[in-house]
Order: sequence, then C-alpha cells, then structure tokens
Amino acid sequence: MKKNYFKLIVSIAFLAFVLNADARENIGGSTGNNTSSSIFGNNQNKSVNAQCVNATAQIDLDINNVRAKILNGGDMWWDIFGTTAARYYVPKPAITSNTTTVAPSSQFASSVWIGGYDAGGNLKEAAQTYRQSGNDYWPGPLKPDGSTDGPRCLLWDRFFKINKSDVLAHYNWFIGGQIGPDPITVSPSLSDAVDELNNWPAFGPEGQALAPFYDFNGDGVYDFSTGDIPDFDIYGGPACHAKLYGDQCVFWVFNDKGNIHTETQGQAIGVEIQAQAFAFKTTDELNNATFYKYKIINKSSFRVDSTFFGVFDDADLGWYKDDFVGCDVGLGLGICYNGDQVDGPGGQNYGANPPAVGVDFFEGPFKDPNNQDDASSTVPSSFLNYGNGIVDDERLGMCRFMYFNNTSDPINGNPGVQSGGSSDDYYQYLSGVWKNGSSMTYGGNGTAAANPKCKYMFPGTSDPSAFGTPLAGPQAPWDETTSNNTPDDRRFLESAGPFTLQPGAVNYITIGVPWARATQGGNLASV
Repeated sequence: MKKNYFKLIVSIAFLAFVLNADARENIGGSTGNNTSSSIFGNNQNKSVNAQCVNATAQIDLDINNVRAKILNGGDMWWDIFGTTAARYYVPKPAITSNTTTVAPSSQFASSVWIGGYDAGGNLKEAAQTYRQSGNDYWPGPLKPDGSTDGPRCLLWDRFFKINKSDVLAHYNWFIGGQIGPDPITVSPSLSDAVDELNNWPAFGPEGQALAPFYDFNGDGVYDFSTGDIPDFDIYGGPACHAKLYGDQCVFWVFNDKGNIHTETQGQAIGVEIQAQAFAFKTTDELNNATFYKYKIINKSSFRVDSTFFGVFDDADLGWYKDDFVGCDVGLGLGICYNGDQVDGPGGQNYGANPPAVGVDFFEGPFKDPNNQDDASSTVPSSFLNYGNGIVDDERLGMCRFMYFNNTSDPINGNPGVQSGGSSDDYYQYLSGVWKNGSSMTYGGNGTAAANPKCKYMFPGTSDPSAFGTPLAGPQAPWDETTSNNTPDDRRFLESAGPFTLQPGAVNYITIGVPWARATQGGNLASV
C-alpha cells in the first residue's frame, strides 16, 4: 500500500486539488427506507420480512481533516435520513448540537457498480445511486450457499469503527505484563473502543473469515481477552490484504442478494463485499484524504463474463450546479473541479479559488490469465504488476472514464428506467457505452459518431501514449474547458474490465479521495 499512498501524494502535488463544499443535491423521489433494529444496539424499529429491508446504519469517518458519512447500503457521503445534503466535509466542521448546521462539502455520493453476463447471456448487475428509485445492496455477509434473509441482514446493519491508537494502547498493555488497568477501559472517551474490541467481527455466523485480526495465541479464535486484536499490523507482520489500514478504520459487510434489485432492475450476481473506509491523521496531504477498500467475493455458482467493476461518483464540489469533470489516464484518477471562477452562488459554496477533488483508482481486479507477464508499456502506469517478471498477477486499473448529467437525456443522462433508459444503462456506462448504445468518442461531449472511439473522457494532456484511443493514435488535448461546455451537476464513473469473474473468485478494489485547494489563481489553479 505504501506505493499507492506515495502515488496519492504525487497525484495531489501534480494536480493541486482541493475539496470542501456542501451541496443540496436534486435527486428527487423518496429514499424508500424503513427504520431498523439490530441486536448490536441499533436503536431503531424495522419489520422482519422473509427478505431484507433497506439498510439504515450510518457512521462518520473522522480521524483527520475530513468528516465523511458512510452508509450501509453500498452508498456513502450523503445524509439520507436528514436533509439529504452532502456530508463529505473538508476541512471538517466542529460537531454542534444544531444538526442543521452545515459547511461546504466536497462529495455527495459514491458506490461500487458491478456488471457482467452469465453463460446464458443474462445481464447480472448491482449498482447504487441515491436509493430514490430502489436498492441493489443490503447489509451482511452471505451464507455459504450464497443466500441471505431478513434477520441476518438486520443483524449486520451496523459498522465496526476502531482507532489504531486504541488498539496499540491495549496491545502494549497486554504484552507488557498487564500492569494496572487496561488503558482503553479507564477513559470514558474510549468506551467505544472496548465495545469494538470485544465484538470485532473476525468471523461470520458460519465461521467464515471477515474482519482482519491478529491471532495472538494462534488458536484460530478471536478473543480480545487473550491478546487478539483488530489487525493494524502493529506487531510488524508482513504486508498483505488481510490487514486493516489507516489511523482509523470502519469495517462493514454488504451483499447484492438481500432482495430484488430495484435500482438497476437487473438480476443479482451473488457478491459479498467486505469493506473498509480508512484515513490517516498526518501533517501532509494525507490529512485531507480518505480511502476505501472493497474485498469482493463471488459467492454465486456461475461464471460472469465481460465483467466490469466500477466506482460511481457524484462529486458535488460546493454548489452542485457549476462543476466540470475530467481524468488523468496515467494516474488512474477521476477529477471534479469548479467550472466557474467562483463557486456558487447557491448552497454552501467555496466562493473564490474553489477546490478540486479526485477519486484515485489505486487497485482493480485481476486481469484474465494468459500464461505470460504482460508488458508495462501496454497499459497506463497506474495498472499494477505489469512487467514485474511474474506470470498472471496483473491487476487492472482505470480502463474507462465517462461522465453523465443529472438529466433524463437519452444519451448521457441518469441511468435506469426512471430516467427514460433501461436496466442496461448501468452496464453500458461501466463499459464506456452511452445509454443509446453508441460508443463514447473523443472530443466535444463524447457523442460525435465521426470522432474516434475512446475509453477516457476529458483526459486533458494525460494520454500521450493513446491508451484511450489505440486505433486512432494520440489526440489533441481534450477537457471540458477547451470544449466550451456549460458547467452543471456532473456525475462520473471509473471502471476496470472486461474480465471473467469466476465462482468463488476474490477481488479487491481500492480507491483514494485526495483533496487540496489553491489560495489564488481561480478555478483551474487547484487543477
């Protein structure tokens, strides 16, 4: 992960991003959520049906200069049960008793999208936007047979939040002879840490491994009283995926089998997603960044072909109606920046010298094996393990980048039947195809049929090797500013694929969200 964090710092230094805005998004419709209750102490009421009902749990990631709201329905960053306002604050405001007090926010919503076809040619997909039209994700791990039920989802409608410093304090006390009281039990402010250490979800109901933990005595059982701890690698173990990251980590689990897919209207895949949101408290750029790691397990019995994994992002940068988007092909980075010199005038805005925000696609799924080590010159530099001398360990990076607007436009508007489209819209966007089935093309707004087909919209000058236009070769720089576009409420999608998702396959997606702000130079100075 160090390589990836270094890349993030370089990304911020190169692009000089800034984030900080609170926007009131025009998403329309009702959330359709019920209130709920959980045996883990969630104080809400939800009826128990044969199938899962929508998640209600929410929590803040807040260890550094960012306060980001995380939801348990495959989505995050917005206040679904309150004002429906954006809740990704940089710098974070102080918490007050006045719940209506808000500040500029830099993001509005994000979620993981997955899509592909089974052997019979049936589209399998799971996606999430704002829940106004439905849900594709529900809380909790799946059973070994790939199923779930209402009570199980209720049980897992919660988060597990832990600070590395609390774990370290407890661990040092334990290995140091347990002299005096355990430091995490003597401070009222650390009472939550005791609860999380006691109830850390190391294993699921059927004994399947879930949240990473360090097994102090090697007995294969998680027991906080015997020295076992959430695994932040504080004991110097080897770096691997079975670890927690950051100075604060939030762990949760969700799936796409809890009920019918009312967001995409598509057929379920049968995936379980074990998620981490984490952040670092530092004195450099990482203090303004957050990270998200998704362990995606295919618990279905079938293969999914032509699969794409993607990250949807509605980056409302302050006032949501004046944004531009773009990407950096080499860095695997999606970008949102202000389309006007001054952010606003509506909503909680940044005013002059507005910031920019990025979503960095650090790590994607495994490329299909071909019994060779693929050359690094064939892909952007953000793709992992190409040309490293090892056969078939390559990881895909950002393979597509496209935007769409908050409209019902039949070509580049919101996806789904509620927006005049179809259930295929989500997969088409994942694969770089417009709602009407036409290919994305280079230049303008990406829809001119006479222009070369492309994989990345608005790459600026970041694709001199023509990774996005391999048939046409290098193209002139292209961004929203040079296209004379009108700023608006933009959404974008970064995706990796196509690849084959095998039954039982385990993949990881890791993204980072950098933030920075120039103090002078207008709207482009942060870019």
